[in-house]
Amino acid sequence: MRRIGVIGAGAWGTALAAAARRAGREVCLWAYEPEVAAGINRDHENSLYLPGVRLDASIRATVDIAQAAAADALLLAMPAQRVRHLCAALAPATGHRPPVVICAKGIEQGSGALMTEVVGEALPGLPFAVLSGPTFAAEVARELPTAVTLACAEPGLAETLAAALRTPRFRVYHSTDVAGAQVGGAVKNVLAIACGIVEGRGLGDNARAALITRGLAEIVRLGVAKGAEPETFLGLCGLGDITLTCNATQSRNFSLGLALGRGETLGAVLAARHSVAEGVFTASSVVALARRLGVDMPISEAVDGILNGGADVEATIAGLLARPFKAEAPAAG
Repeated sequence: MRRIGVIGAGAWGTALAAAARRAGREVCLWAYEPEVAAGINRDHENSLYLPGVRLDASIRATVDIAQAAAADALLLAMPAQRVRHLCAALAPATGHRPPVVICAKGIEQGSGALMTEVVGEALPGLPFAVLSGPTFAAEVARELPTAVTLACAEPGLAETLAAALRTPRFRVYHSTDVAGAQVGGAVKNVLAIACGIVEGRGLGDNARAALITRGLAEIVRLGVAKGAEPETFLGLCGLGDITLTCNATQSRNFSLGLALGRGETLGAVLAARHSVAEGVFTASSVVALARRLGVDMPISEAVDGILNGGADVEATIAGLLARPFKAEAPAAG
């Protein structure tokens, strides 16, 4: 694991490149935009996606995806809806069978596939793992203390990859619950939009706490239906990620919900941003997958209705508040 290739030079990919370099690895960072690659190589800064963060001068950026793929391990840090397309571009350069660490959080639109299912189809035969947990890219890039989960079905590979990336301030814990790491990371983005809407409407901290709790129950139900262990959602890629994303304006998903709650339109919010709020694209996929599996997810359905169904925010909130009372059952309620 001497050389790490990072595919995707957004804020998260750039932060991961910085973390891998601090762990002593040689790092090649693939960027879609030539100006981003040029700026990193010239100024040692990603001024478009991660301004103000100085990068190690040895990190090299490229627009040649094959050059980045010539590594001992690959970190996929592109938006979730771009994973299949970019894996297809990677495929010709992965004959040396490097392990792939999926760092994108989402569920594919149309297919309802988890990211491991997408990668398994687009890069067949390559070993893979999932990196998830409570991470704001800017804090990782600035070397503020962070803890994440690296999930892999092969414990030996999980430990090898974790050892290649961990430092005292980037703590990587390994797990075998690949499904749990993905469901937690994907659905919490949808939940964060809901929490932002609650904040934007001024409904108070009590309402947000209740929403987070019931949202966690939805995540557990979907995760178990996909083969996850319920205990996983009490860890970094469940409760940890929810705690971070659902309570801070630094979260792209929370801040988007905040704007919607204050009356802004989705189109206006997205037009003003360079970065992707994954929950916008994942909401419909979560709902479709839940219906296919027979899982009740009213909060996720409400968010999808607002984002993709033209539902009125106030009416949607009223609908959630009018749901019938029942006994609390965190994994089944």
